[in-house]
Amino acid sequence: MTLENIKVVIPARYSSTRLPGKPLLQIKQKPIFWHVVQRCLEAGFKISDIHVATDDIRIVNEATHLNIPIIMTSTEHESGSDRINEVAEKEGWSEETVVLNVQGDEPLIPVTLIKELSAFTLSNPEFLITTAVKQVNSYNDYINPNIVKAILGEKGRALYFTRSPAPLCRDNHNNLSLAYKHVGIYAYTVASLRRFCSYPEAPLEKYEKLEQLRALSHGMSVGAFIFDGNIEHGVDTISDYERIKSLIENENYDTSN
Repeated sequence: MTLENIKVVIPARYSSTRLPGKPLLQIKQKPIFWHVVQRCLEAGFKISDIHVATDDIRIVNEATHLNIPIIMTSTEHESGSDRINEVAEKEGWSEETVVLNVQGDEPLIPVTLIKELSAFTLSNPEFLITTAVKQVNSYNDYINPNIVKAILGEKGRALYFTRSPAPLCRDNHNNLSLAYKHVGIYAYTVASLRRFCSYPEAPLEKYEKLEQLRALSHGMSVGAFIFDGNIEHGVDTISDYERIKSLIENENYDTSN
């Protein structure tokens, strides 16, 4: 399989709790989701294989104006995975089709990250869901409940995701060599996505507020590769937007790694 066997879906929900309408915020006279699309094009995907999925006609109109494939989805979805599942159903993609879920609020997502997740997914079909992690480098990040930690077993198998400081080295609590933070990008086949969305919310998922725990709770295998590059935080607040807008407008960034 190659990149041509992968579809990219970029969820772009209008009603963000902290920053309503953020997909339409402008950077260099283009909306945030346009910049995410550019990163996917730079990763080697064709525009025909990239779809923005939204719940708002204003985003539909803007994407149409920019000649970006756009699909209107329900306003009732609880998660981006549910929205992507609706796209797969509407487009009639086969069960074997791999779908890459790229967040619509990360205009500086590294191109290398997209490429490496695609390659990892295609070369590890034993995993029903794939994602990425990054080394935790500071104790403050390790104990921060807003930074999700991933616990990995052999050959990239994800054993658990948690907001707690984990795993803990018994002999040296400052040893973070096996501590990884989760990077919010996913890939799955249409069959795996449909299976995931068929399950109700799992108790651990509700407890930690982590959607990926639904998959693990129901026995779905999750694989993760370790990404070595830099990752800019996405746009969650107005201060995030102003910082990333400044980086892009001053060309003070490198999306290639």
